[in-house]
Amino acid sequence: MPSLTQLRPMERRILTLQAEGVPVPEIARRFGRSPAHIERIIAWTHLPRSGNLRMSAPSAMARRVLHLRAAGESHDDIGRRFRRSGRFIRQVEGLALYTRALELLGPRS
Repeated sequence: MPSLTQLRPMERRILTLQAEGVPVPEIARRFGRSPAHIERIIAWTHLPRSGNLRMSAPSAMARRVLHLRAAGESHDDIGRRFRRSGRFIRQVEGLALYTRALELLGPRS
């Protein structure tokens, strides 16, 4: 089984509940899933993983927002292009910058 840091949050919580002695049907009820689904998740945690999870690259929209912001356009102008608010574009830009920073830092060890 991989270390808990390599698991997704749901997988970590399921394994923690199982280790605490909570029965699978109760775990399934808490997550709104079937007991068979929870048993599959538990089984999948024992499969070897290729490495640490990482965030995916910025979306096409996020890349376009970064490009337009670098060209000097305001959040509101970009928002009108995408039929979104300037506040939403600010959030997209922030997440894209964060994702790019994580890519530059490389994988965690």
